[in-house]
Amino acid sequence: MSILIDLVAILAGFALLIWSADLFVTGASATARNLGVSPLVIGLTVVGMGTSAPELLVSAIASLEGNPGLAVGNAIGSNITNIALVLGATAVVAPLWVHSSIIKREYPLLFIATLLAVLLLAFDNHLGLLDGFLMILTLFAIMGWVVYRALQQSKQAQLSADIDPLTSEFEHEIPEGMPMQKALLLLLAGIILLLASSKLLVWGAVNIAAFFGVSDLVIGLTIVAIGTSLPELAASIVSARKGEHDIALGNIIGSNMFNILGVLGIAGLLQPALLDDGVLIRDLLIMVVLTIALFIMAYGHKRKGYISRLKGASLLAIFAAYQLILYFTAIR
Repeated sequence: MSILIDLVAILAGFALLIWSADLFVTGASATARNLGVSPLVIGLTVVGMGTSAPELLVSAIASLEGNPGLAVGNAIGSNITNIALVLGATAVVAPLWVHSSIIKREYPLLFIATLLAVLLLAFDNHLGLLDGFLMILTLFAIMGWVVYRALQQSKQAQLSADIDPLTSEFEHEIPEGMPMQKALLLLLAGIILLLASSKLLVWGAVNIAAFFGVSDLVIGLTIVAIGTSLPELAASIVSARKGEHDIALGNIIGSNMFNILGVLGIAGLLQPALLDDGVLIRDLLIMVVLTIALFIMAYGHKRKGYISRLKGASLLAIFAAYQLILYFTAIR
């Protein structure tokens, strides 16, 4: 009976996470727009942070409750899931053309963030206070640069009428005209539900791990990572079906940047921990390979980037193979 309660807790936690993340992003975006923030800046910062809010809170709560493996697995697993499952499924539903120069500028930042995290973790196989501090500091520096460049690009667009496709897509998607009181209410409701659903999910996931005798890391890399990536999956597929291909890819790049620096960084600050050997020789390696594959597929070199259905199917196959590796690792 207890295992059934745990499964219900996980499913309810996932459902509430998706709903609360949507409330949070809508409320935060509308609040920022009412305060005069440009849609491009909102899309590159608030939306990226909002879609990563589930990972952030789940990892924070897991760390505070003494389950750092779950926190680390959630951060790394979510990045793997975002590229292999979310991007793969999105491309299968609607092949993606990448037009935005902003996306091409953001990718190198994601690669720098990924490389920094790998170097810090591989140095001593430990996620500590200093690691967490450096990751959070780097995240703030990157976001500051992103905002600065977005403001510059907005000014140039006003003068030249040359508008980046991503700007137009965010202009259409960011809520406009919502009363401030309603926006703040949605923001507050999103935060409260995010906290409650994250707590519920961590409780169920830890119990499931104990019941099956698998590590918190594996649960974080699989069940929790997939569940907390559902907001990105929903947002990317909806955006792709609307023809907003740059938003679909931008959501994944922004979310992965927040995950690798913000989510891992918070976990390091709250609960320093020695990493499982599998993190370095299996999970981080796969994350880096997929990040490079994302660059090869989406950057496009001298032409527009294009992620076809075949490439999407290949990413899904990689994700399935990775899940099998984790399964056989867990039962061993």
